[in-house]
Amino acid sequence: MSEPRAVVAGHGEYASGIISAVQQITGRGDMLIAVSGAGRSAAEIEALIRSTLAERDVRVIFTDLHAGSCSMAARRLMRGIEDAVLVCGANLPTLLDFVMADGLTPQDAATRALERGRGAMMMVGPSAPPAPAGPTGGGTA
Repeated sequence: MSEPRAVVAGHGEYASGIISAVQQITGRGDMLIAVSGAGRSAAEIEALIRSTLAERDVRVIFTDLHAGSCSMAARRLMRGIEDAVLVCGANLPTLLDFVMADGLTPQDAATRALERGRGAMMMVGPSAPPAPAGPTGGGTA
């Protein structure tokens, strides 16, 4: 079992669902702690994330939406935690890269994972822009 490196927070079962996918693909889902905002007030979400960070000694938070309740709660609590990092709009490629980033600090792993997650998105279809060349692209499909 690995030590937790980040909290994943979001609407409904977003966190537990995406962590389940990370576990299935990598076997490293235990590096992520799920927090759901379902049925909680903004103050309750903030308190839950804050206590989870403190109890598990993690400083990285991934959330589903930029202006969602979990992201806003995380932004508020970060004012008192100088080394905390928040990544909003996290997707599966972001979290996969994060948990596989052996040898990096959690903060550095989050920075790298953000870029990998952005680069993993693409569109297929007649109105799709050409895919960029490079490690995550490779031309048109």
